[in-house]
Amino acid sequence: PLPSLKQPSAQRWRAPADSAQLPPTMSSTTQSLVKYETPVLISTSKKAKKSKNKLTPTEDILNSILPPREWTENGQLWVQYVSSAPSTKKDVLHLQSSLDTKLQQREARETGICPIREELYSQSFDEIIRQVTIMCAERGLLLLRVRKELNMEIAAYQTLYESSVAYGMRGALRQKSNKKDVEARMATLEKECTLLEAQIKEQVDRTAAMQKRAKDEDTVMEEIHVQDVTLIKGHNAKLRETLKEKLSVEAEKKKEEEAAANKAKSDEKKAEANKEEKKKKEAAEAKRE
Repeated sequence: PLPSLKQPSAQRWRAPADSAQLPPTMSSTTQSLVKYETPVLISTSKKAKKSKNKLTPTEDILNSILPPREWTENGQLWVQYVSSAPSTKKDVLHLQSSLDTKLQQREARETGICPIREELYSQSFDEIIRQVTIMCAERGLLLLRVRKELNMEIAAYQTLYESSVAYGMRGALRQKSNKKDVEARMATLEKECTLLEAQIKEQVDRTAAMQKRAKDEDTVMEEIHVQDVTLIKGHNAKLRETLKEKLSVEAEKKKEEEAAANKAKSDEKKAEANKEEKKKKEAAEAKRE
């Protein structure tokens, strides 16, 4: 529920003489925690100018801090100014109660960023500024400066948050794009690895076959070599025996020839010795004679 609104004074507003209509209900206006006066019908034409009496300095400051709300309903222009009635302790307690009620009704978040909670607390701060301004205009203007500074900080944080979110989104999109490129690269590399593994397996199988064939060839060549060596050794043994036989025959022939030569020489020597003895005998006989 909204706080009770004060009816406009006759000295402040001059409603048209031909206007006998009642002000619109609060459901047709934007409900706020700031205390406003009863809406006043200004004119049935949108282009008509407002007519109002001179305002007090406090009301002027209030209207500069919290501008009046204007809206059109059924072709009629309505204006609602902020209330200039002084506040009491009861109004402050009612404001606190209304704030808690609206926070619960609109299901505002208790922590984190919540536009609903921000809006309600901003309205509460505006109502506090209104109450303080009525009591002391300078204090209200100082609170206005504080509110502007807070709004500037909130806007800066909001801009920073939005830029951070945008940067995060760009980073996420970039990471997603990079992830797709990396996944495509991984798929290509996996295909290349599969082809290379198949080639390696083929080369290993070919190498194993070549090694087996070379081993079989070495075994065959070794057997052939052993057979050749055995044949050559047997042939050499036969040649050695044949050579020995030939050498033994030649040695026997040579011994026979040498024996024959020696015999011939001994026969010659004997013959010569017989000749000499014969000559000596003949010489001796000759001397005897």
